[in-house]
Amino acid sequence: MAFISGPDGDLKTAFVSDAFLLDQFVGNTLFNWGGNTEGQLGDNTASSKSNPIQTVTGGINWKQVACGSYFTAAIKTDNTLWSWGSNSNGHMGDNTITVRSSPVQTVTFGTNWKQVFCGYATVCSVKTDGTLWCWGDNSGGQIGDNTSTKKSSPVQTIAFGTNWKQVSGGKLHTACIKTDGTLWTWGDNASGQLGDNTITKKSSPVQTIAFGTNWKQVFCGYAHTIATKTDGSLWVWGFNSNGQIGDNTIANRSSPVQTIAFGSTWKQASGGKLHTACVKTDGSLWIWGNNDQGQLGDNTITKKSSPIQTIAFGTNWKQVFCGYRSTTVIKTDGSLWLWGNNGYGQLGDNTVSKRSSPVQTTAYGTNWKQVSGGYKQTAAVTNGDI
Repeated sequence: MAFISGPDGDLKTAFVSDAFLLDQFVGNTLFNWGGNTEGQLGDNTASSKSNPIQTVTGGINWKQVACGSYFTAAIKTDNTLWSWGSNSNGHMGDNTITVRSSPVQTVTFGTNWKQVFCGYATVCSVKTDGTLWCWGDNSGGQIGDNTSTKKSSPVQTIAFGTNWKQVSGGKLHTACIKTDGTLWTWGDNASGQLGDNTITKKSSPVQTIAFGTNWKQVFCGYAHTIATKTDGSLWVWGFNSNGQIGDNTIANRSSPVQTIAFGSTWKQASGGKLHTACVKTDGSLWIWGNNDQGQLGDNTITKKSSPIQTIAFGTNWKQVFCGYRSTTVIKTDGSLWLWGNNGYGQLGDNTVSKRSSPVQTTAYGTNWKQVSGGYKQTAAVTNGDI
């Protein structure tokens, strides 16, 4: 459930160019906080933390981080891939199902990992050579190798190829954009989250019914999918019980539809279990769907089936990431704001009280570069120390 920001703060840079590696970010520190029952904070303990901490390995060589349900994965500036936490489905990729409370490398090792994304219990990663690799839970066919057998070490999707660019994963489905701008999905499809106008699961990649070669960025929520096109339009499909598609209904959609807001100014999107958020090109932040923990940030706990702004408003929002039932956002000034569920301290404000309006982590600072949220934990990379 991860994302990275481009050098100018425009998320489209990260998703549509070979600058995805963010080599300009040197000296990046990695912080984790929240639930830690499975060692997902990587500090060699099982104690939850309501303030940001570093993994036991420390270091200032982290580049991109991704949170899954009870585990975390991250790429270093040397392009090595590390993971820690729960491993019941082999999602550490180290050929075991042993819990890891400190970072380990996948069995494939290598220094050519480019972008990693964690689904609920599955990991997918694109390498610098454009190949796509997945491992972990595969009960919905979300690994894309034409099986439903879990894998404890990385395997390629059945589609193979060297033109994969950006990947995302939900609970049981996966989506990826190729360098030619086509969008491919696979895995569970009970709610239409593959967007192929069926509810039949697919264990190998298929294109959405919308086809086209102008897809720019894709993000998988728990059982819904959100994608932006190069023309700035925003499309959502799949599970819609709480209005997370944003079309003013609660009806599932098995093919892409636009939110009721329409428009061609959508820049970067994210999805949680039952809510969706998106930043526009003007820097405004819009959010919709479930709100039982205050994850919409509008100072209520009332769900919304069409886009609204958080109570903070403003036009200085840069990068948004939806955790399971929380929301995290980095502003253009580099400050980090969070709201929603906080039962395990995942908001990082030294409390376990849920928040229905934005708050900053106790670490404050204005050098946050990239953030990700999981089921009970949050992780973020800074440019230097805090």
